[in-house]
Amino acid sequence: MKYKYAAVIILTVLYLYGLSAVGSFAREDIIAFDTNRWDISGARITEYLGRTCLMGTAFLKDVEFENGVIEVDIAVKKMRSYPGMNFRIQSPGNLENFYIRPHRSPFYTDVLQYTPVFDGLTGWQLYNGEGYTAGYDIPYEQWLRVRLEVHGRQARVFINDDEAPALLIHDLKHGVSKGTIGVTGPVDGSAYFSNFSYRLDDSLRFDPPPQPVQPLGLITEWELSPMLMFNAVDLEKSYREQGLTDLTWQEITSEESGLVNIARFVQRDNPLTNCIFARKIIETDKNEERELAFGYSDIAAIFLNDRLLFSGNSSYQLRDPSFLGIVGLNDYIVLPLDNGANELVFLLAEQMGGWGFIAQFTDTVFQHENLAKAWESHQKGLVLPESVVYDKNRNILYVSNYFNGGRGNEFISKVRLDGEIENPVWVAELDRPLGICLYNDKLYVVERRNLVEINITAAQIENRYPFPSPLLPNDVTVDKNGTFYVSDSRRNCLYRFKDGAFEVWLEGGEISDPNGMCFDKGRLLVGTSGDGCLKEINPVTGEIKNFVCFGIGSFIDGVRSDGNGNYIVSDYNGRVFAVTAEGRKTELLNTTAHKNYCADLEFISDRHLLVIPSFIGNRLTAYKLEATP
Repeated sequence: MKYKYAAVIILTVLYLYGLSAVGSFAREDIIAFDTNRWDISGARITEYLGRTCLMGTAFLKDVEFENGVIEVDIAVKKMRSYPGMNFRIQSPGNLENFYIRPHRSPFYTDVLQYTPVFDGLTGWQLYNGEGYTAGYDIPYEQWLRVRLEVHGRQARVFINDDEAPALLIHDLKHGVSKGTIGVTGPVDGSAYFSNFSYRLDDSLRFDPPPQPVQPLGLITEWELSPMLMFNAVDLEKSYREQGLTDLTWQEITSEESGLVNIARFVQRDNPLTNCIFARKIIETDKNEERELAFGYSDIAAIFLNDRLLFSGNSSYQLRDPSFLGIVGLNDYIVLPLDNGANELVFLLAEQMGGWGFIAQFTDTVFQHENLAKAWESHQKGLVLPESVVYDKNRNILYVSNYFNGGRGNEFISKVRLDGEIENPVWVAELDRPLGICLYNDKLYVVERRNLVEINITAAQIENRYPFPSPLLPNDVTVDKNGTFYVSDSRRNCLYRFKDGAFEVWLEGGEISDPNGMCFDKGRLLVGTSGDGCLKEINPVTGEIKNFVCFGIGSFIDGVRSDGNGNYIVSDYNGRVFAVTAEGRKTELLNTTAHKNYCADLEFISDRHLLVIPSFIGNRLTAYKLEATP
């Protein structure tokens, strides 16, 4: 990544000496790189693929860009390079940046990257995934058109003539800002720019961004020390042990995600002042141990009451050539807390790619006051329990066990309503079963390639109905007339099954990654994990509309009626919601910090009993829900 970092430094220098006037040029004409509107001190004009073009970093000297469109042709070779656009350049080292990683195409999901730049530091290690990165198959040694549309806090990237954006940016980290624009890349022959144009446009319209899921247990309030010289700090000693007792501390608040981007709060005097302490006082009324999940970039040590608990280095490519050092809640330590006030301290140092950290107490659970745990089944016998359904005629639960080695070794279990496993392998010889449902006193099970019909009385498989070209059939539901609907998560489609025959009923981006399903009161509800929403589908016309959304990253696994016109919905990540008939949601349970997953649940309305399979964890958990809030 050294080329991209150098490009930001070059841009900073150019900005200091070159931005002398700001104008308003709302035209779409191509702006040749050899005009005096450009500062190309960090670039070179050359010839490539039959065009006069530019390689390097350059910016326009006469633009104040807030909302609008920027377009440029980019040509890349099959080598490491980070060409892209800088926009809303507010001041030296503070800007928004979009770029391409051509060497990671087409196999990785971070070929396209948005990152903010604070204090001259690109934050790509801090900002990754939905809203920041996307995959793309980049063609080499040919011109491709890249169009960036920006409005407010959002942006989107289109490539060539694609109708759908290749990358949706939900939250520009500098907020609503304005500044000049330009291109950025290395001067090494790996990437070239031509046909640059822009227009100012306040009329662009974006859909509202998906609501981010707020994790529980995050530590969001911290104190930061001043910057320190890296070579003057002992990474294995607390600040007190090093005699740094006169530090002044700045109170800061993390981003909503819990991430602390240190470059937002402090400025480095030079590349060697890249070490800092962050501290948090934790109060407790007893001696206890609490697990802390955390992530950091790039070097960290963690102290509790001056005792070193952790030391690590997650720098780019340090652990293996493909290691990126992306920040996430991927590491864990146990904090031995004393009764009273405890001081938690992070010591952090930066190498490249942004520096920051995030921390979360994993024992944090939310449980609605209307919800009370009834029992938890942790017995041997369940193997990745994925879906559960209640047989009212026999007063029993059927549970699909997803993986027991594959190759038809999976099975259905029978479980009593008190959590006791009556028969762990009631029906066997299934191939990775997922969703299950009942119809006409028979059990229907979605396995890898078939919808399986089970005779309950005989406990035998009667029929297997093959799916048409399946990729990952997942959940199943049925209407009162015996029409079955099955979701295929990887194919982005819904199958419809009637009288022994399947058809691909609906398919496409509107039902991205469909999973949990429920047919109720003449409508089909389908959870689409691609956008974290529950869709309402008209079974006659196929019309699709959003019913309720649960946020980025929600994996809608289970949908059940509560018998009173409302619904119970599970997000596999560990959340359960009550949803009214009008689409108003109330969180009932949140175990995401503790990683108690919530797969395809069941709700027994006349017993007010909610039963949740954990998938990972091999357990069922039941709760009493006396009233749906």
